[in-house]
Amino acid sequence: MARSINRLLADFGHTLPTKPSPEQPKLPREFTSAPPWRGKPARGAGWVASRPAVKRYQMTSDQAGVFWPFLTASPLPPTGAPMGTDMSNGATFYVDPHGWVLNDSIPVTNPNIFVFGKPGRGKSAWVKAFLNRMFAFGYQALILGDPKDEYELMCLHFGVEPFAIGPGMPTRLNPLDPGPLASNWGQLNRDEQERRSAVIFGRWLVLLRSLIGSQSIGDRKVAVGPTEEQVLKAVLVELTHTNSDSRELRPIVIPQVWQQLHSPSDALIAELRYPDRHTFLDDTRLLRDAVAQLISGVFAGIFDAPTTVTIDWNAPIQSLSLSRLMPLGDDAVGMALMCLNSWGTAMRQVSGRRRINVRDEVWRQLRLGTGAVSSFDADLRLSRSHGDIEIANAHKPSDYLGAGHAGSQAQQIAKDLLHLGDIKVLFGQDAEVADDLEQLLDLGPVARDIVTGWAMGGKGRALIAVGPRLHKVALTLHPDLELPLTDTNQKLQT
Repeated sequence: MARSINRLLADFGHTLPTKPSPEQPKLPREFTSAPPWRGKPARGAGWVASRPAVKRYQMTSDQAGVFWPFLTASPLPPTGAPMGTDMSNGATFYVDPHGWVLNDSIPVTNPNIFVFGKPGRGKSAWVKAFLNRMFAFGYQALILGDPKDEYELMCLHFGVEPFAIGPGMPTRLNPLDPGPLASNWGQLNRDEQERRSAVIFGRWLVLLRSLIGSQSIGDRKVAVGPTEEQVLKAVLVELTHTNSDSRELRPIVIPQVWQQLHSPSDALIAELRYPDRHTFLDDTRLLRDAVAQLISGVFAGIFDAPTTVTIDWNAPIQSLSLSRLMPLGDDAVGMALMCLNSWGTAMRQVSGRRRINVRDEVWRQLRLGTGAVSSFDADLRLSRSHGDIEIANAHKPSDYLGAGHAGSQAQQIAKDLLHLGDIKVLFGQDAEVADDLEQLLDLGPVARDIVTGWAMGGKGRALIAVGPRLHKVALTLHPDLELPLTDTNQKLQT
């Protein structure tokens, strides 16, 4: 009879050790094991003899976000104005120009914003929504020239009446207003007076050079060279008496500049080293005629007298309407924009609040020549020092190339302007503009396809470039509070 191993060991006085019982019962598995890829080898269990072929799918970035939800664009901090939905991740997209400049992790070095888009794609709506939402952060908006009265409804909503500028209107703005830099002049020491004088005269010279240089004689623009600039500077110094111990910096107007050129004093002739009055008048004839056009042409009674408006700098928005100048032509509107820009720069320190300057239809100013382009260039470059946000609206990037002939100094400055704004809001464009997006804005084929494709599929869609980072953003407007203020189609319906 066969003995088991236990019995065999017991016959020799040994006991087979037993397995101790577990202290706790074994828990059942929470998840069942996955079946093999061939299935279970049983009837009706889905068993196959070979592996199935792998399927391949192609999809767009919108569809890929569903299957790969954790692959998103580089996030930006949720500060500033919420402007809509970031289509790459479905999150709210915030625009905070100053915050981006101060954040070293974001490749933005200036707060300027360039807005481009085909008419009717939502440029004005985006700017108005941005202004409305930045008011909550203490910002104030100044519309430096509204040729189409697009911001009138928004101003009236906040209880502000836009200032209408044009022939026969009571509004007067002196572009040579020294502004708050001339306050308490007699209490300043000589060094501070000289520093402020340099700032004020620099702004005045840029303006006068731009206004004079924008005029044409035949097919040629009036040239303002070093000699003409020295004449203008000497005239300004004599009119303001800054070379004496004056207790105040005298405000001047453009007719006084012409009068000083027309009837120069002996001291002015000697200061400019002219041998006699006759030589001075002969050499400055073209300059005098150009200045005379500023006070006897379309601007008569508009920019040739002391400022008559009192702006409430505590209001959230102020607008200077230029719609009355539209019948006078693009050149008149462009020159008016230059005057408003100079005046707005002078008034910078009146309000202690951070300001957003909106410059609409900038192409009208840029096409007036090198001086006009240089004036706009100076305003953009000063954005870091004075803390303002400059918003420039245009239809397409090539609008800036209309500043001059191919290869000219004006056109080169205008092309460089596009790099003074690290923030670009690109609304839908036709396919013909695709080359401009790549050549002038240094955008690649992906951005080009988004602007000419996805952005054209709906109003309010824009590609927002924050430095090299690109974000597809769909603008969101409140249907009751914001949509009526941003609708620019009302005049088409009446």
